Amino acid sequence: MATETKPTTALKGGEFLIKETEAQSIFIPEQWNEEQKMIAQSCADFLTQEVYPNIEKIDAQEPGLIVKLLNKAADLGLLGLSVPEQYGGFEKDFVTGMLATEVLGAGYSFAVAISAHTGIGTLPILYYGNEAQKKKYIPKLASGEWKACYCLTEPSAGSDANSGKTKAILSADGKHYILNGQKMWITNGGFADVFTVFAKIDNDENLSAFIVEKSFGGITLNPEEHKMGIKGSSTRQVFFNDCKVPVENLLSDRQNGFKIAVNILNLGRVKLGAAAIGAAKQVATKAIQYANERNQFGRPISKYGAIRYKLAEQAIRIYAVEAAVYRASQNIEDAIIALEAGGMEKGKAMLKGVEQFAPEAAILKVAGSEALDYVVDEGVQIYGGMGYSADAPMDRAYRDSRINRIFEGTNEINRMLTVDMMLKRAMKGELDLMGPATKIAGELMSIPDLGGEDTTLFSAEKKYLKNFKKAVLMVAGSAAQKLMMELSKEQEVLMNIADMLIDLYVSESVQLRVEKLVSMHGEKNCQEQIDIMRVYLNDAADRIHKNGKEAINSYSSGDEQRMMLMGLKRFTKTEPFNAKDARRRVAAKLISENKYCY
Repeated sequence: MATETKPTTALKGGEFLIKETEAQSIFIPEQWNEEQKMIAQSCADFLTQEVYPNIEKIDAQEPGLIVKLLNKAADLGLLGLSVPEQYGGFEKDFVTGMLATEVLGAGYSFAVAISAHTGIGTLPILYYGNEAQKKKYIPKLASGEWKACYCLTEPSAGSDANSGKTKAILSADGKHYILNGQKMWITNGGFADVFTVFAKIDNDENLSAFIVEKSFGGITLNPEEHKMGIKGSSTRQVFFNDCKVPVENLLSDRQNGFKIAVNILNLGRVKLGAAAIGAAKQVATKAIQYANERNQFGRPISKYGAIRYKLAEQAIRIYAVEAAVYRASQNIEDAIIALEAGGMEKGKAMLKGVEQFAPEAAILKVAGSEALDYVVDEGVQIYGGMGYSADAPMDRAYRDSRINRIFEGTNEINRMLTVDMMLKRAMKGELDLMGPATKIAGELMSIPDLGGEDTTLFSAEKKYLKNFKKAVLMVAGSAAQKLMMELSKEQEVLMNIADMLIDLYVSESVQLRVEKLVSMHGEKNCQEQIDIMRVYLNDAADRIHKNGKEAINSYSSGDEQRMMLMGLKRFTKTEPFNAKDARRRVAAKLISENKYCY
């Protein structure tokens, strides 16, 4: 286990909105044990020794190179970290797997290839395959003997995956499914040996899933796609023309394919949040180093306030989202352990644990990809003219990052899913949102409780977070009540609420991380981290206010509107804070260390 301390009562997915979390109950990256640090170092060394020296060749798609690199990664055990020992893996816990994903996330196109193989390529078989299927495929995937890909998207079925047209028809002798259809944007498609393919059997309403070997025949590939970024990753269209799939290669039950796709996407979203952080840390380090080396007007550009702002803000966003990634990862790990202890089989426990935290998974995907996009954009700016040159590192980082807001469900879909999942859980009685929302509606009518002045460390931030929760509950509750069934069509309002939720979750995560860190090392040794937290929370308050105001103004009017706007102002009020000096202190540390160091 990664943690040293356990929560007394573990929160369920989505409960962060209505319950308080104790700082001691969360896992923070400052707690990595020696084995986890060694795994991270192995991943970093692999990128330094094998990937970065070959990065131009990778982007040029030198034949066989990515396959060769995947084989080398397999020799180090990097393809089997999360695979049970009985199938040739190392069976590391969820949080350790996330750490490896984070570090390898800095590997540009190679990161995409290894992530697709170990994630969406391997996991559907590992978690949904029967024993015979797992024994046949998983050892070969863990050892790298076979490479894997995942065939879900079709030309007319992107975000709406269940509308796919690929068909499977049982052969006359009942021994094969005959597969016909077209899939697109298939990562690793050019060299995969094993395809997890989603198709509808006959005229079924829902998808089914199949394990398809390239050797079955009836599979043709279009040439490699020309892409904006991740140019070194193989992305092909795949055509199935009377491809004969043995009936025993149906994965899980008939019509269970859509559920498989959704659950594997939940996993992919959490992992993408981690990978984005790994990429962002590397870009931030390069930006700091360049700022220290580049002289203008007789001094390094790192001496100038405008550049210091950028360096600090990169670090602030990375540190905050990283806190959220590992908070959620440990929550998932705890849920998996609890489900296993209750008698659930390991694979099912893993899926159920991730499914419980599906709202957080969607939040992390959005927060991680957008933090990375900010970091690479400012990375280009810090490099100035060289940032725009293909001979400098920011060009590739900038282009490669852009796909992350589209991968694993677009950020728009993930925003709407976040709100939708939480409201659905509330309607099922799994998450009591309406109780607290009603209480807050009553609070709007009352005189604010000013209470006594609490000057202890974190007291102001804890008060802000309580109020942020009230702001989200007020807006979400009133929108659900006012718009009812129409809310799903009011996508702008859903986006506002989702952004409020994202800011709340990341803000609370960074506050809890810093509080726990101070308990470990003392306030004096955590000054920059406290600055990071305070800058993030103060900025989040402004964003939450803006999103809340936009939502309220769109569906309410008159006295009701005025009362909610007054409440929102109260719930997002912060004390005056000198963010400039806080950012300067953060930047000074980064500049003196000459790297991202938090």
